[in-house]
Amino acid sequence: MSASFTIPTQADWLRFLQGEQSSAAQLLSKTEAEQKNLGYFYTFHEICQQPWIWQKTCERLLGVRRELQQTLDGVRSLVLTGSGSSEYAGQAVYPLLRAELAVQAESTSAGDLLLYGKRALPLARPGLLVSLARSGNSPESCAAVEVVLREDPQFRHLAFVCNAEGKLATTFAGDPRVRVITLPAETNDQSLVMTSSFTSLTLAATFLNFVERPEAYRALCAALAQTTQELLRQSLDALARAATAQFRRVVYLTSGQRFGAARESALKMLEMTSGRIPTLCETYLSFRHGPMTYIQGDTLVVAYLSTDPLLRAYELDLLQEIDRKKLGLCKLLVGANIPASIVRAGDTVIECPGLAAIPDQHAAILDVVVGQLLGFFRCRQEGLRPDSPSEDGVIQRVVGEFPIHSRV
Repeated sequence: MSASFTIPTQADWLRFLQGEQSSAAQLLSKTEAEQKNLGYFYTFHEICQQPWIWQKTCERLLGVRRELQQTLDGVRSLVLTGSGSSEYAGQAVYPLLRAELAVQAESTSAGDLLLYGKRALPLARPGLLVSLARSGNSPESCAAVEVVLREDPQFRHLAFVCNAEGKLATTFAGDPRVRVITLPAETNDQSLVMTSSFTSLTLAATFLNFVERPEAYRALCAALAQTTQELLRQSLDALARAATAQFRRVVYLTSGQRFGAARESALKMLEMTSGRIPTLCETYLSFRHGPMTYIQGDTLVVAYLSTDPLLRAYELDLLQEIDRKKLGLCKLLVGANIPASIVRAGDTVIECPGLAAIPDQHAAILDVVVGQLLGFFRCRQEGLRPDSPSEDGVIQRVVGEFPIHSRV
């Protein structure tokens, strides 16, 4: 991985992308007012800004390294929590923390903390609850922290938030029991769906693995930015074309440590098509045990491929089985050095050459970017507005208020 990566300003990057991919040129040739009127300005810009914004997120985390070292000191268990996409960000990171920090690490939804309180927490103490949130205004965001503060004083609290003015950031300002780290303002996506906020929160939580290795973290962020930049520069048009295929359902396949990315990808398609395209996510080895029945003649199979030789062997076995059984409409294959043996007519291959230099456990962020773009282009194919695809208001950018109950 390159230890340094200089990316142009966001505006320069978008101008460059416009000259590389016809789908970007078509979208960005319109004025900002026209893009907003067509309902895709925020979502497309927030997806495309990710290689640029990760560098700012990296520097922000490096700037609070000492504080995070103090927060982690002596911790024996760690829980990542959030709701919706924020929960899936935690699911993408906790296996890394468990392996690298040698602590009992888990991902638990904020909803489970409301329902079960300290029973939803691991037993080892002292513990650390890490809350992830874009707006910090969802009803569960503060309530989950308050439940744990009340029921388990042996748990410390850390919150990574994208919105400095949200309730999660402001409610606990000055509270010595809760450390709040606000990410760069650009991570606070304005679109209904989380895109750069998701990946930035994932990178922020990942930094907990690197508090003693800041230069390794900087190198990782640089490699992810560089590889994603190449992904956008080379594959935007291919993903736009793949989104026009006649599929009516999608299944996302991945291997264990990247499952959070598959869940987020599935959610992006579901949200951005306003439920018109049902989705399923599963691991390769679990897929044979019943979920394979989900594949019909109108199903797109999105296959995120590992660079780990053992994992790749199992993944290829399943994809070859799917082809032998002639299941699904077509496949979208994402990875590095994708073998021709698993490509059939109608499939789309997204080669990510830089992926081979990134540790497999950190590749989930690249998977999510592909999922975001596929959902974005399918949203437009369905005649919906990516910035606000839920035309009937079933879902909103921030979950509406609902009663918070407590045990008597």
